[in-house]
Amino acid sequence: MLKKLLIALCFLAAPLCASAQLIYPMPKARPLFSMRDTTSIFIIGDVMMHSRQLEYDCETFLKYISPAMQEANFCIANMEFPLGGPPYTGYPAFSTPDWYPEYVARCGADVFLLANNHVLDKGLAGFKRTLRVYDRQADSLGIQYTGVGDEPLILHRRGLSIALVNFSYGTNIGPEVSSPDILRMRKADVKRCIKKAEKQGADFIVALPHWGVEYSLRHSDAQKEWAEWLVTQGCCAVVGAHPHVVQDTTHIAGVPVIYSMGNAVSNMSAINTRLELAVTLRFVYDHVTGEKTMLEPQIDWMWCTLPDMLTGSYSTIFIKEWATRRSEWLNPSDFDNMMATLERVRQATGIE
Repeated sequence: MLKKLLIALCFLAAPLCASAQLIYPMPKARPLFSMRDTTSIFIIGDVMMHSRQLEYDCETFLKYISPAMQEANFCIANMEFPLGGPPYTGYPAFSTPDWYPEYVARCGADVFLLANNHVLDKGLAGFKRTLRVYDRQADSLGIQYTGVGDEPLILHRRGLSIALVNFSYGTNIGPEVSSPDILRMRKADVKRCIKKAEKQGADFIVALPHWGVEYSLRHSDAQKEWAEWLVTQGCCAVVGAHPHVVQDTTHIAGVPVIYSMGNAVSNMSAINTRLELAVTLRFVYDHVTGEKTMLEPQIDWMWCTLPDMLTGSYSTIFIKEWATRRSEWLNPSDFDNMMATLERVRQATGIE
């Protein structure tokens, strides 16, 4: 009798269970990743190795900006020197130890720009050695380099393709030396590189010129003409280097143009040469609509401290992270120099 009663209660409870299932339905399936994906590119200016820098431990050179370099999906650095082997030398004809780019890569850089005026400082033999070293480091460290030949470097991430076109106004050993490997600032050559990027299906093309007048806080007429031309060729952003100081920025037909980022790390101490920019480009891919857009660039001010100013060696820092920490300087007058330089260059360039 008890057994029959239990069975009857089970049948009575069944509709209640079914009702409960209707009240609390299973949640809908969700994608494993966001349907809007952002790819970031963090770009720094001239990475240099002057003779005095060779005397110091490089571990602090990029230590304080390394987290930002590593956080980005891609970090680009302009390597303004050849790896010509010993004896190691600084300005005016650089030859930098092989371990230096290894350090820069360890800090987070994974794309090296080679089209600059110092890359042939040790001649064609030094340049070929540089490429051999970078090829080995591409295998061991996963770095890539560009500015050599007329092939763009295309970065791929989750269905997004971003082409880098790096070229230089020239090299310090003059045009009489035949070096077809460096992408020069000739429109036919640069256009061919851009067209190759388009044929390879690049969603965005970023121009990275090595150009301009050294130590000038304002762009030249030649830079403006080239920037306008690059925009007509389909570049989505122009981010320049070479003048060793920060230059003004603008938009041309909606395309952002950063004429010069200045240095990244160096032994320079001339006026304005220690103030720098880091530029972050962000690209958004909506996997549902297929729309691909570039956001407005983020610009961060940096400062390269010399030995015994903030640390015992060279240290590049984000100014916004140190703007209220004067007491931590070994030499507080350098903090005052940093803030005065920032204000002066802001007024001259119009950059906030």
